[in-house]
Amino acid sequence: MDLLDNTVRPYAWGSPTAIPHLLGVEPTGEPQAEMWMGAHPGAPSRTARGTLVEVIEADPEGELGARAVAKFGPRLPFLLKILAAGAPLSLQVHPDLAQAKEGYADEERRGVPADAPHRNYKDANHKPELICALTEFDGLCGFRDPVQAADLLDGLGVNSLKPYVDLLHAHPEDAALREVLTAILSADPEEMARTVAEATAACTRLGGAYAPYADIAHHYPGDPGVIAAMLLNHVRLQPGEALFLGAGIPHAYLNGLGVEIMANSDNVLRCGLTPKHVDVPELLRIVRFEPSDPGVLRPEASPEGEEVYETPIDEFRLSRYVLPEGGTAHDLTLDTPQILLCTAGAVRAGEHELRPGRSVFVPAGEHTEISGSGTVFRATVIV
Repeated sequence: MDLLDNTVRPYAWGSPTAIPHLLGVEPTGEPQAEMWMGAHPGAPSRTARGTLVEVIEADPEGELGARAVAKFGPRLPFLLKILAAGAPLSLQVHPDLAQAKEGYADEERRGVPADAPHRNYKDANHKPELICALTEFDGLCGFRDPVQAADLLDGLGVNSLKPYVDLLHAHPEDAALREVLTAILSADPEEMARTVAEATAACTRLGGAYAPYADIAHHYPGDPGVIAAMLLNHVRLQPGEALFLGAGIPHAYLNGLGVEIMANSDNVLRCGLTPKHVDVPELLRIVRFEPSDPGVLRPEASPEGEEVYETPIDEFRLSRYVLPEGGTAHDLTLDTPQILLCTAGAVRAGEHELRPGRSVFVPAGEHTEISGSGTVFRATVIV
């Protein structure tokens, strides 16, 4: 079992205080957005044996187990993170596996440099993800019913939004949503900036259901993503609740601290709320234009005390243990690789004492017990 030394990514949207508070260290004053736990080449966790990438490459079957290697190849198929949003992230979608393979092969064939700002596909993998709230957590997830979106836009009283309102009342629903999002992202930038300014003033004045969009606009003044965001469901997670974000589902995290797990990929297509490249034609190919309920997940408890967040994905499986004071030890031994992350209390994992924000990598088949008082998240795979 390896104690992990993890990199914190200082993205501009990160909270300056949430991750330091969890870790019990002094804030630096800089944003601290994500702490990565895993074997992603961009920021692999470090161990006493080398980086987790090096450890796995030296003995894939020994570290990951034969069944995981047979199913996913000689790599850790998931990336675990602590995510701390102090400002809204970009509005985005992820491709499914076939789309990712096709898009990556096309950009490789056309010789698009891997670090080019207009490159969409950094790898050939999909990127389903799950976010579990540690604090109250705000996000956007999936399209609203078009009529509800029309009512929200219409309530602003902004004349330039009337065409979108009319389109959202058209049928079929998927065509209406596609046409409106296309129109928003293709509008004249100066005209759209004026529309966003009027909508922002109205959101600020009205408050209530409009308050999240006023805050988004404060961070991204004039961005067409402010209007696009109003097409989506706003959801507020309570601690312990989660969202699963599958392929093609537009989403954005707005504020809060959470544990995030995803397939090990960097493929993101942005819809707005960002200065980065927005490839409108490719985005429209990937987005699933269908209204949906955000589908808030709550963990399902087993008799052994494991609380599992069920998803339709095999690359990752996230669960947690909430250990009471004076409780018994739990045997977590598996024939698949695991990362164990403490988020509250003091928990012993093998020979390591874990405090909030500390984590360990457990090779497949290694005998593992946890004990103590606190909360531990367990990340593994399904084989």
